[in-house]
Formats: sequence, structure tokens, C-alpha cells
Amino acid sequence: MSLVWSYSSLKTFQQCPKKYYHLRVAKDIKQSDTEHTIYGKEMHTAAEEYIKNNKPLPPQFLYLTELLESLNKIPGEKLCEVKLGIAKVNNRYQPCDFFAKNVWWRGVADLLIINGDTAYSIDYKTSKNAKYADTLQLDLVAAAIFQHYPEVTRVKSALAYVVSKDFIKKDHEKTFKTVYLEKVKFDLERIETATATGVWNAVSGPLCGWCPVKTCHNYREKR
Repeated sequence: MSLVWSYSSLKTFQQCPKKYYHLRVAKDIKQSDTEHTIYGKEMHTAAEEYIKNNKPLPPQFLYLTELLESLNKIPGEKLCEVKLGIAKVNNRYQPCDFFAKNVWWRGVADLLIINGDTAYSIDYKTSKNAKYADTLQLDLVAAAIFQHYPEVTRVKSALAYVVSKDFIKKDHEKTFKTVYLEKVKFDLERIETATATGVWNAVSGPLCGWCPVKTCHNYREKR
């Protein structure tokens, strides 16, 4: 079985290989939506329809107006919820369809603005603050943008924390597109080793009470 991964699946493996196994490999357990994830999906939809179709924001998301208007003012073609795929052929990276049979990595750009050789990549976050901000996700999406849009030589990326109004910026250069993807090499090798050996060790942590793998010996009810 060839490895197909995303930023979210990689984070799941880093959190707990056993959880990754049940959710991503065996697929015998599903992660149920929570109040927070439902809110996040609704917020992403509202932002997409505002930018793409100029649809008014629902009352509960009116606080997004200032942010979205500032993004709307950036010149260039605006693309929402852009599904990106990368294939790895003979150890070389190539752009491919999100659902291609040979896809190796999958990711989504919440908002992508293409303006000549410069692109803007925005990822909306509904977390309360940017305390645990991780720009690796921006690195991976930027690498995919360089693959899919060869005219782009620079990507100005950002994690937009819509609740706390934190804006974590990072610039990416086409010269380093391979470097961005190679950052995860160690963890991908760990996943491949676990796949080959069938050993998916459980990791105990503060999030065990929220884990859907209730048969794990580390699971404990939330209190």
C-alpha cells in the first residue's frame, strides 16, 4: 500500500500512531464532528461564499468582515478551497489531481490569490489564539502551489486566526519548494516503518480523553 498523506494525517500520527492506524489505515473508527469542528466548517463556508460569490455573511460571522475585505483588496485572481495534489514519481515531485491514483500528498488552500509571479495563501483558523500555531502546513501548501502554478515564484502565506485576530505570516520562495516537502521526511519514514511492521504504538497524552479509539488502554473518560 503506497503512502498517501496530508498535514492533518501527519499530525495525527505524531500525536499517536495507534490513533492514526484506526482512523487512517484500518478505518474501523471514525472521528465524530464536535461543536468546534462544525463551527469551523460553517465559518470556512461563509468565508468562501463571501469571497467567491459576494454572499453576505451570516450574523454569527459578521466579525469576519474586516479580515475578508482586506483580503478582497489584494489584487489577483481569487480561488477558494483549492484542492491540491502532489505525486512522487522516481523520487521527484509532480503536480497531480487531488484524487489521482498516484497522489502522494493532499492539501487544501482556503484562499489562494494569484497575481502574476506572486501568490497569496491564506488558511483560516478558528482556534481561540495562535499559541500552538504551526507553519508547516503553510510550507506544504506553498510547495504545492509552486508545483501547480509554475509562473509563481513567491508565495506570501498566512495563518489567519479569525477569533483572536492573530495573523501568522511566512514568505516562501520557489527555490526551496523541495526543501519544504523534505521537512517531513523523518515522520513519513516512521509511518512507512509502522506500516511494514504492523506496530502502531499508543502514546499517552492530555488529549486521550477526547480520542475516538476507546479500546486503547490509554483512553479515559473526559472529566
